[in-house]
Amino acid sequence: MTNTKQIAILLYPGFTALDALGPYEVFKMLPDAEIRFVAHEPGPIATDRGILHVGATHSFEETSNPYLILVPGSEAHTITAMADQRLIDWIKHVHQSSTWTASVCSGALVLGAAGVLKGLPATTHWAALSALGRFGARAMPSERVVRAGKVWTSAGVSAGIDLAFSLFGEIAGRQEAEVAQLLIEYDPQPPFSAGHQSKASEAVRARAASEMARLSKNPRNVASVVKLMWRQAIERSRRALKRRAAW
Repeated sequence: MTNTKQIAILLYPGFTALDALGPYEVFKMLPDAEIRFVAHEPGPIATDRGILHVGATHSFEETSNPYLILVPGSEAHTITAMADQRLIDWIKHVHQSSTWTASVCSGALVLGAAGVLKGLPATTHWAALSALGRFGARAMPSERVVRAGKVWTSAGVSAGIDLAFSLFGEIAGRQEAEVAQLLIEYDPQPPFSAGHQSKASEAVRARAASEMARLSKNPRNVASVVKLMWRQAIERSRRALKRRAAW
Protein backbone atom coordinates (compact mmCIF):
# COMPACT_ATOMS: atom_id res chain seq x y z
CA MET A 1 0.00 0.00 0.00
CA THR A 2 1.43 3.38 -1.01
CA ASN A 3 1.13 6.71 0.77
CA THR A 4 2.14 8.70 -2.30
CA LYS A 5 0.68 12.19 -2.34
CA GLN A 6 0.11 13.31 -5.91
CA ILE A 7 0.51 17.07 -6.20
CA ALA A 8 -0.83 18.60 -9.40
CA ILE A 9 0.49 22.05 -10.28
CA LEU A 10 -1.61 23.46 -13.10
CA LEU A 11 0.12 25.08 -16.07
CA TYR A 12 -1.46 27.16 -18.81
CA PRO A 13 0.00 29.55 -21.38
CA GLY A 14 1.08 32.80 -19.74
CA PHE A 15 1.13 31.65 -16.10
CA THR A 16 3.50 33.47 -13.74
CA ALA A 17 6.59 31.35 -13.12
CA LEU A 18 7.09 31.95 -9.39
CA ASP A 19 3.41 31.23 -8.68
CA ALA A 20 4.08 27.62 -9.69
CA LEU A 21 7.80 27.17 -9.10
CA GLY A 22 7.93 28.76 -5.64
CA PRO A 23 5.47 26.20 -4.21
CA TYR A 24 7.18 23.46 -6.24
CA GLU A 25 10.47 24.09 -4.41
CA VAL A 26 8.62 23.53 -1.14
CA PHE A 27 6.30 20.67 -2.10
CA LYS A 28 9.09 18.60 -3.68
CA MET A 29 10.41 18.01 -0.15
CA LEU A 30 7.15 16.58 1.16
CA PRO A 31 7.55 12.94 2.18
CA ASP A 32 6.14 10.63 -0.51
CA ALA A 33 5.27 13.53 -2.82
CA GLU A 34 4.75 12.93 -6.53
CA ILE A 35 4.86 16.28 -8.29
CA ARG A 36 3.06 16.69 -11.59
CA PHE A 37 2.94 19.75 -13.81
CA VAL A 38 -0.44 19.35 -15.48
CA ALA A 39 -1.78 20.95 -18.67
CA HIS A 40 -3.89 20.06 -21.70
CA GLU A 41 -1.06 17.80 -22.80
CA PRO A 42 2.58 17.21 -21.84
CA GLY A 43 5.10 19.62 -23.31
CA PRO A 44 6.63 23.07 -22.84
CA ILE A 45 4.31 25.83 -21.57
CA ALA A 46 5.36 29.47 -21.97
CA THR A 47 5.23 31.69 -18.90
CA ASP A 48 3.86 35.24 -18.84
CA ARG A 49 6.78 36.98 -20.57
CA GLY A 50 7.21 34.24 -23.17
CA ILE A 51 10.90 33.78 -22.28
CA LEU A 52 10.81 30.93 -19.80
CA HIS A 53 9.09 27.64 -20.62
CA VAL A 54 8.16 25.00 -18.06
CA GLY A 55 7.48 21.42 -19.08
CA ALA A 56 4.07 19.96 -18.36
CA THR A 57 4.63 16.34 -17.38
CA HIS A 58 1.03 15.07 -17.52
CA SER A 59 -2.29 15.82 -19.17
CA PHE A 60 -5.63 16.49 -17.47
CA GLU A 61 -6.82 13.01 -18.41
CA GLU A 62 -3.75 11.42 -16.81
CA THR A 63 -4.35 13.30 -13.56
CA SER A 64 -7.87 12.64 -12.38
CA ASN A 65 -7.45 12.22 -8.62
CA PRO A 66 -4.64 14.37 -7.18
CA TYR A 67 -4.13 14.75 -3.46
CA LEU A 68 -3.41 18.47 -3.87
CA ILE A 69 -4.09 20.84 -6.75
CA LEU A 70 -2.39 24.22 -7.06
CA VAL A 71 -3.50 26.90 -9.54
CA PRO A 72 -1.05 29.71 -10.35
CA GLY A 73 -2.02 33.17 -11.56
CA SER A 74 -0.88 35.30 -14.47
CA GLU A 75 -0.18 38.91 -15.39
CA ALA A 76 -2.32 38.94 -18.51
CA HIS A 77 -3.71 35.45 -19.15
CA THR A 78 -5.88 34.72 -16.11
CA ILE A 79 -9.09 35.52 -17.99
CA THR A 80 -8.04 33.28 -20.87
CA ALA A 81 -7.56 30.43 -18.39
CA MET A 82 -10.95 31.21 -16.82
CA ALA A 83 -12.58 30.89 -20.24
CA ASP A 84 -10.87 27.56 -20.98
CA GLN A 85 -13.77 25.15 -20.46
CA ARG A 86 -11.63 22.02 -20.47
CA LEU A 87 -9.34 23.49 -17.83
CA ILE A 88 -12.28 24.64 -15.69
CA ASP A 89 -14.00 21.25 -16.00
CA TRP A 90 -10.79 19.55 -14.83
CA ILE A 91 -10.62 21.76 -11.74
CA LYS A 92 -14.27 21.06 -10.94
CA HIS A 93 -13.66 17.33 -11.28
CA VAL A 94 -10.46 17.03 -9.24
CA HIS A 95 -11.72 19.41 -6.54
CA GLN A 96 -14.46 16.93 -5.70
CA SER A 97 -11.93 14.38 -4.44
CA SER A 98 -8.84 16.45 -3.60
CA THR A 99 -7.66 16.69 -0.03
CA TRP A 100 -6.42 20.23 -0.67
CA THR A 101 -7.20 22.78 -3.39
CA ALA A 102 -5.03 25.89 -3.53
CA SER A 103 -4.27 28.96 -5.60
CA VAL A 104 -1.57 31.57 -5.82
CA CYS A 105 -2.15 35.18 -6.87
CA SER A 106 -4.90 35.58 -9.52
CA GLY A 107 -5.20 31.80 -9.67
CA ALA A 108 -7.97 32.43 -7.14
CA LEU A 109 -10.09 33.84 -9.96
CA VAL A 110 -9.60 30.60 -11.89
CA LEU A 111 -10.84 28.70 -8.84
CA GLY A 112 -13.71 31.17 -8.68
CA ALA A 113 -14.63 30.49 -12.30
CA ALA A 114 -14.78 26.79 -11.40
CA GLY A 115 -17.21 27.52 -8.58
CA VAL A 116 -14.75 26.58 -5.84
CA LEU A 117 -14.87 29.84 -3.86
CA LYS A 118 -18.60 30.34 -3.40
CA GLY A 119 -19.31 31.49 0.15
CA LEU A 120 -15.64 31.30 1.19
CA PRO A 121 -13.13 33.89 2.42
CA ALA A 122 -10.24 34.22 -0.02
CA THR A 123 -7.36 36.39 -1.08
CA THR A 124 -5.48 37.08 -4.30
CA HIS A 125 -3.17 39.69 -5.83
CA TRP A 126 -4.16 43.20 -4.72
CA ALA A 127 -5.03 44.14 -8.31
CA ALA A 128 -7.60 41.33 -8.50
CA LEU A 129 -9.20 41.54 -5.03
CA SER A 130 -12.28 43.42 -6.26
CA ALA A 131 -13.11 40.56 -8.65
CA LEU A 132 -13.45 37.91 -5.92
CA GLY A 133 -16.98 39.01 -5.05
CA ARG A 134 -18.18 38.13 -8.54
CA PHE A 135 -17.59 34.49 -7.68
CA GLY A 136 -19.31 34.60 -4.31
CA ALA A 137 -16.08 34.85 -2.33
CA ARG A 138 -15.36 37.23 0.55
CA ALA A 139 -12.15 39.17 -0.09
CA MET A 140 -9.56 39.24 2.71
CA PRO A 141 -7.21 42.05 1.59
CA SER A 142 -5.10 42.08 4.76
CA GLU A 143 -4.31 38.36 4.69
CA ARG A 144 -1.33 36.81 2.90
CA VAL A 145 -2.68 33.26 3.13
CA VAL A 146 -6.32 32.30 3.71
CA ARG A 147 -7.60 28.84 4.58
CA ALA A 148 -11.27 27.94 4.20
CA GLY A 149 -11.66 24.24 4.91
CA LYS A 150 -9.65 22.40 2.27
CA VAL A 151 -9.36 25.50 0.07
CA TRP A 152 -6.29 27.70 0.44
CA THR A 153 -5.62 30.96 -1.39
CA SER A 154 -2.66 33.31 -1.24
CA ALA A 155 -1.88 36.89 -2.16
CA GLY A 156 0.33 37.73 -5.11
CA VAL A 157 3.24 35.76 -6.52
CA SER A 158 5.78 35.46 -3.66
CA ALA A 159 2.97 34.66 -1.20
CA GLY A 160 2.73 31.25 -2.85
CA ILE A 161 5.85 30.19 -0.93
CA ASP A 162 4.15 31.07 2.36
CA LEU A 163 1.06 29.16 1.27
CA ALA A 164 3.17 26.13 0.39
CA PHE A 165 4.87 26.11 3.78
CA SER A 166 1.51 26.49 5.55
CA LEU A 167 0.20 23.47 3.66
CA PHE A 168 3.44 21.55 4.25
CA GLY A 169 3.06 22.06 7.99
CA GLU A 170 -0.56 20.93 7.87
CA ILE A 171 0.34 17.79 5.92
CA ALA A 172 3.65 16.73 7.46
CA GLY A 173 3.84 18.64 10.72
CA ARG A 174 5.67 21.74 11.86
CA GLN A 175 9.09 20.18 12.37
CA GLU A 176 9.19 18.70 8.87
CA ALA A 177 8.09 22.06 7.46
CA GLU A 178 10.83 23.83 9.41
CA VAL A 179 13.43 21.38 8.09
CA ALA A 180 12.26 22.15 4.54
CA GLN A 181 12.37 25.87 5.32
CA LEU A 182 15.98 25.61 6.48
CA LEU A 183 16.95 23.47 3.48
CA ILE A 184 15.94 26.24 1.09
CA GLU A 185 17.03 28.91 3.61
CA TYR A 186 13.71 30.71 3.36
CA ASP A 187 14.33 33.66 5.67
CA PRO A 188 12.89 36.74 3.94
CA GLN A 189 14.61 40.01 4.82
CA PRO A 190 13.62 42.37 1.99
CA PRO A 191 15.66 45.55 1.62
CA PHE A 192 12.47 47.55 1.18
CA SER A 193 9.10 47.60 2.93
CA ALA A 194 6.62 48.05 0.12
CA GLY A 195 5.37 44.48 -0.28
CA HIS A 196 1.80 45.26 0.74
CA GLN A 197 -0.45 48.17 -0.20
CA SER A 198 -0.71 49.18 3.45
CA LYS A 199 3.08 49.65 3.57
CA ALA A 200 3.78 51.21 0.17
CA SER A 201 3.77 54.97 -0.39
CA GLU A 202 1.07 56.61 -2.47
CA ALA A 203 3.57 57.23 -5.29
CA VAL A 204 4.65 53.58 -5.32
CA ARG A 205 1.02 52.36 -5.29
CA ALA A 206 0.19 54.62 -8.24
CA ARG A 207 3.21 53.46 -10.25
CA ALA A 208 2.46 49.81 -9.46
CA ALA A 209 -1.19 50.17 -10.49
CA SER A 210 -0.15 51.79 -13.78
CA GLU A 211 2.39 49.05 -14.47
CA MET A 212 -0.15 46.35 -13.61
CA ALA A 213 -2.64 47.85 -16.06
CA ARG A 214 0.03 47.87 -18.77
CA LEU A 215 1.12 44.28 -18.13
CA SER A 216 -2.42 42.93 -18.03
CA LYS A 217 -3.28 44.03 -21.56
CA ASN A 218 -3.99 40.95 -23.65
CA PRO A 219 -5.99 41.03 -26.91
CA ARG A 220 -7.33 37.55 -26.19
CA ASN A 221 -9.02 38.82 -23.03
CA VAL A 222 -11.87 40.41 -24.98
CA ALA A 223 -12.91 37.10 -26.52
CA SER A 224 -12.37 35.35 -23.20
CA VAL A 225 -14.66 37.78 -21.37
CA VAL A 226 -17.39 37.11 -23.92
CA LYS A 227 -17.00 33.36 -23.39
CA LEU A 228 -17.19 33.80 -19.62
CA MET A 229 -20.29 35.97 -19.80
CA TRP A 230 -21.98 33.50 -22.15
CA ARG A 231 -21.14 30.56 -19.91
CA GLN A 232 -22.41 32.37 -16.82
CA ALA A 233 -25.64 33.28 -18.60
CA ILE A 234 -26.19 29.64 -19.55
CA GLU A 235 -25.51 28.51 -15.97
CA ARG A 236 -28.00 31.06 -14.61
CA SER A 237 -30.58 29.87 -17.08
CA ARG A 238 -30.05 26.24 -16.10
CA ARG A 239 -30.35 27.07 -12.40
CA ALA A 240 -33.58 28.94 -13.07
CA LEU A 241 -35.00 25.97 -14.98
CA LYS A 242 -34.07 23.62 -12.11
CA ARG A 243 -35.82 25.87 -9.62
CA ARG A 244 -38.98 25.96 -11.75
CA ALA A 245 -38.90 22.20 -12.13
CA ALA A 246 -38.63 21.84 -8.33
CA TRP A 247 -41.83 23.88 -7.88
